Amino acid sequence: MENIIFTIFDIFNFGLLIFFWWFTLKHYKILPKRIPVHFDFDGKADNFGSKIYSFLPPLLGTAFYCMFIYSLNHPETANFPVEITDQNRTTQFLIMETFLRWLFTLIILIFMNGQDYMFRYSFDENVKPKVPLSTAILSVIGSLITVFIFVAIFK
Repeated sequence: MENIIFTIFDIFNFGLLIFFWWFTLKHYKILPKRIPVHFDFDGKADNFGSKIYSFLPPLLGTAFYCMFIYSLNHPETANFPVEITDQNRTTQFLIMETFLRWLFTLIILIFMNGQDYMFRYSFDENVKPKVPLSTAILSVIGSLITVFIFVAIFK
């Protein structure tokens, strides 16, 4: 059963990555020559660059995807917060595999939200991000806390 769920998760994550590239390529043509490439905590652009920088988030997303796939295929290379023994190996690997898939989903959604905000901000400086950065950061921190609790329970 877990293999089916993991396969669905993997297809979903790969689909998100493909959608991210499609979204970037679709909007690249209509972007102005200078776009915001960095924002302060208030959501105001504080650095601008060429529109070629719009490819940086999907490239980073692809790099993260490759790193996560490598870690999923070689779980023994991951750094676990507890010692891996013969008794807890299966459970700890299951927690790690689930968490990495979830973490990639969060990261790619955060990148996509930033990319969407960057594109919309290029045309209107008064727009707001669809998901505030604080919410994104708290979702990652909350996920980490949850994983550490599960790891401690099943150590």
